Amino acid sequence: MRLARLGPPGHEVPVVLDGDEARDLRSLTADIDAAFLATGLDAVRAALDANELPILASHGVRVGAPIARPGAVVCVGMNYAAHAAESGSAPPTQPVIFLKHPNTVVGPNDDFPLAAHAHKMDWEVELAIVIGRTVWNLSSREEAMACVAGATIADDLSERTWQLEVSGGQWSKGKCAPHSTPLGPVLVTVDELDLGNLRLTSRVNGETRQDSSTADLIFDVATVVHDLSRYMRLDPGDLILTGTPEGVALSGRFPYLTDGDVVEIEIDGIGVQRHRVVAEASA
Repeated sequence: MRLARLGPPGHEVPVVLDGDEARDLRSLTADIDAAFLATGLDAVRAALDANELPILASHGVRVGAPIARPGAVVCVGMNYAAHAAESGSAPPTQPVIFLKHPNTVVGPNDDFPLAAHAHKMDWEVELAIVIGRTVWNLSSREEAMACVAGATIADDLSERTWQLEVSGGQWSKGKCAPHSTPLGPVLVTVDELDLGNLRLTSRVNGETRQDSSTADLIFDVATVVHDLSRYMRLDPGDLILTGTPEGVALSGRFPYLTDGDVVEIEIDGIGVQRHRVVAEASA
C-alpha cells in the first residue's frame, strides 16, 4: 500500500492511493500516526478490497509528510563506503548514530528556508524507515524486519559548518535547522519494496548529484533496526534515516545550496520530492 497525507500544514488528511485516486482514510483513523501504524494497516487493506473508502479530490492539493510528527528521528551516518570516503573518514565498523529534532520533518515539496548564517547547506538523499511495532532488545534480524511498517524518502539537509566546525564533535547542530527533513511523498509498506535494492538519486537544478543503490549500504535495514534495539526503544511512527551515498557538496565537487536552488530527491518504487531553497530574512 501507498499511504499519504494531503492538505495544508497541520490539517493534513490521511489517504491511501488506489491507482491514480486518493481514498480518504478518516473513517478508519484521524491520522497516519503511532496508533494507526501499530494496528490499522490490515483495516485499510480490508476497506480497499470492499471498496468502502471514498475518493478524495487531490489535484493541486499540498502533499504533507506521510506520517504525523514522529516521536524520534534517528539517523545513520556514513552508511555508504564512498560517502564515508568523500567525507574524509574510513567506513565505520559499527553503525554511527545521531538524532534530528522531530520538528524538522515537513512535506516533500515544501520550501526550505535557508538561514542567513547558513553558508554550507548540503543535500542528502536517504531511504527512511518507519517503525510499526515497539523496538527494544530484539533477538534477530528477522524480528527487526517485522517491526518495520514501511519506507519513504528523506532529504537530510545538513549545514556542514554547524555540523563539523562548531559542533564539539557531535553532529546534531548541523542537522536540526527548520524544515531540514523533507519527507515523502508517500509511505510504501514493506511488502511492496525490495529495501536492499532501491536506486537513490538527487538532482540540484536538474543536474544529477547522487546516483546509487541501497545495495551499497554498509549496514542494511535489518542490521540497523536490530542494532538500534540494543541501545534505545523505538515506538510506532518513529523514523530511521539509513544514510546517504556519495555525491554531496561536502565532497568539494559541487557548490553548496543557495537561494533559488531546486533540489529533487528520488527513490525508485517510492517517488520524487522537489523543494526550493528560499533565503530566510536576517534576524
